[in-house]
Amino acid sequence: MKLTYLTLALGLGGLLAGCDQTPLNAADQIPAIAASAVTDTSPVLATVNGSPITEGVVELYEQQLNARSPGNPAVQDRRAILEEIINLELARQGGEKEGLDKDTTIQLQIEQQRRAVIATAAIQHELKANPVSDEELKKIYQEQAPSGDEFKARHILVKEEDEAKALIVELDNGADFSELAKQHSTGPSGKSGGELGWFSPKQMVAPFSEAVAGMEKGTYTKQPVKTQFGWHVIFLDDTREASPPPFEQLKPQLQAFVQKQRVQDYIAGLRKSATIEIKAQPAAAAEKAEPAADAASGEVKP
Repeated sequence: MKLTYLTLALGLGGLLAGCDQTPLNAADQIPAIAASAVTDTSPVLATVNGSPITEGVVELYEQQLNARSPGNPAVQDRRAILEEIINLELARQGGEKEGLDKDTTIQLQIEQQRRAVIATAAIQHELKANPVSDEELKKIYQEQAPSGDEFKARHILVKEEDEAKALIVELDNGADFSELAKQHSTGPSGKSGGELGWFSPKQMVAPFSEAVAGMEKGTYTKQPVKTQFGWHVIFLDDTREASPPPFEQLKPQLQAFVQKQRVQDYIAGLRKSATIEIKAQPAAAAEKAEPAADAASGEVKP
């Protein structure tokens, strides 16, 4: 008998233990089946040394496999799924005979999986109780979707106004804008000559957008533009009328955005009503890690 799904099942079991955030969809995050005091009235399909495996367990495991491998015909073979659950149960029983379930690390992993699964269920319950309406999404779409003109520009960002003014003098004397950006800009676009690509006014801070909106193509600002990031010298390359994607195309992204906000608000509310005491900060990774030997030389790095 081939262990078609056993590796996947073990992966499912360890997935939650290593996660650092609670996912919104936990269909493929539920830990591998283990004996527990769960009330399950579905038919018993098999027993392994007296431990029952029910129809409900097979359905749950099938959901896990489908979530991990959508459309895979092999996942539809419930007989194979039952055999794999039997394999898992045998391995679980073998591990308990070895006392592995008493290991502190294993217990912590199980508790972390339990915490994440229940937390995920709570979040899903909250989202179901507060569904996202099309009206809400359309309102956000109308507010955020690009409209009017879009701009294609370059900029040079510096810390001091005098430095920006000096760059404008160099431009007046025929200096190349992109080269000046590469040499002087402190922004991440400096390496590419200050290229910002196409953007809508809503994507930029107000002083920057207002300055660009008042420019003509092929010109640069004659006075530095101040934002919270510093002083900008801007060159407007082109303008065009914005053509926002249709609502239906953006709807999944908008829905994910609103759901994320729902979750943040839910957690914020829980934190507000909770008593949280930080007793100590976690030890830094560098303090806990053993010195690593250099693979090539065998020497221990400082």
